[in-house]
Amino acid sequence: MNFYIGCAVWAYKGWVGELYPPGTRNADFLNVYSRRFTTVEGNTTFYAVPNAETVTRWATETPLGFEFCLKLPRDITHQKLLQPHIPDALAFLERMRPLGKHLGPMFAQLPPSYSPALLDDLRAFLEAWPRQDVPLALEVRHGDWFKEPHLSNLTKLLENLGVGRVLLDTRPVYTGEDDPQLASERRKPQLPVQFSVTANFTLIRFISHPQLSVNQPFMAEWITQIQQWLKAGINIYFFVHCPTEDMSPNNARYFQQLLEESGLEVPPLPWNNLSESNQLSLW
Repeated sequence: MNFYIGCAVWAYKGWVGELYPPGTRNADFLNVYSRRFTTVEGNTTFYAVPNAETVTRWATETPLGFEFCLKLPRDITHQKLLQPHIPDALAFLERMRPLGKHLGPMFAQLPPSYSPALLDDLRAFLEAWPRQDVPLALEVRHGDWFKEPHLSNLTKLLENLGVGRVLLDTRPVYTGEDDPQLASERRKPQLPVQFSVTANFTLIRFISHPQLSVNQPFMAEWITQIQQWLKAGINIYFFVHCPTEDMSPNNARYFQQLLEESGLEVPPLPWNNLSESNQLSLW
């Protein structure tokens, strides 16, 4: 497949009754999720590294073609400098290897405090990652990374190393009269959106608004970009977030519908291939 779609997590109880059949146990969330979407952002590894038994279980519970795009732990990416934590990053990668074919590109999300002044530190970290073995993508959040000459310097570095760029789009949640992030523990950064790729793959993190109508113009823009990238042979991982987490799966499903209605040749969403009776008979 060259297009994958999913959410940021799978262990969310609020999805029982809609994404998950009524009565689905917590222990079965991943199994059911992976038969409805084709990828997951795997935000869980940002906060805690799973043990070897858990990683093996993730691999055995998910079908062929499903991929995890795991976020590097914050103990690696949020400790001022990256270079001292290269051994930890490589150890984390080794811990994830039992995922086998289920292991998609990983990504490092850098904090707003990590500025272009640390470009040499970033270069050393990226050069140490076995990029030909396991693809890596980068998300930056310091505002200066989006300004020249830093934007060009970063783009050149990523292109030379074959490191992907994480494209974060928070525009929907900063649009409209209401603020859907009022109840959120962490507000998403309001940064410029970059419609560019630096490798043969990209990760898109779309922070959707609970109201579908607010998302539509931004989704239309992404459809145009995705169409161009798919024609160019770019592998795309599209993750739909929402401050109201209950809405994330349906917003992702709606985007898939728009892609298909626009004539894009994307793989069918497994969720759409399950009849209601089939969903319930699984459990």
